[in-house]
Amino acid sequence: MVGLVGLLTKGYLMIKALALLLFGFFGTTPVNSAPVPVGQFLGVSVPLIAKWEGKRNKAYQDIVGVWTICYGHTKTARPGMVLSDQECIELLREEILVYRSGLHGYYTETTLEKRLTPERDAAFVSLAYNVGIRGAGRSTATRRLNNGDIRGACKAMTWWNKAGGRVVRGLINRRAEEYNYCIRGT
Repeated sequence: MVGLVGLLTKGYLMIKALALLLFGFFGTTPVNSAPVPVGQFLGVSVPLIAKWEGKRNKAYQDIVGVWTICYGHTKTARPGMVLSDQECIELLREEILVYRSGLHGYYTETTLEKRLTPERDAAFVSLAYNVGIRGAGRSTATRRLNNGDIRGACKAMTWWNKAGGRVVRGLINRRAEEYNYCIRGT
């Protein structure tokens, strides 16, 4: 059963990634170049996101009642689902790349070419992983980054500190670490 679930989840993510490459995400134009090499990006983003998402191998309902598994995966999570540690890390890596591709569709060419360090890229993808690609992509943080205001962009990321309409200490702490990643090199 776990093997079938893993295959279905991987298939879903591969189809979604292919759709992103071919058609863009939420109507945005796909970006063909990645300023930060994928391996370097994953080396920074996987530990960051894994730390804040935590890992549970058995599906559970999060703070607002959404079924979740592994490192915050929600798309295919359902009651009774169980995945191995290896399946969880593979799912996280694949999903992070989908989020990165979608978020990059909101960036200007100048942002992609000159404003993204591995740490800043990881910080913004961590935000998107937590609040959604569209939310992060249309945020003040992304608008400021695209306008060249890196410090202002990093600061605006910290405003995303609520879940279910209330301020959550864990989100304040997560945004503070994302801010520290984002601001490096400015």
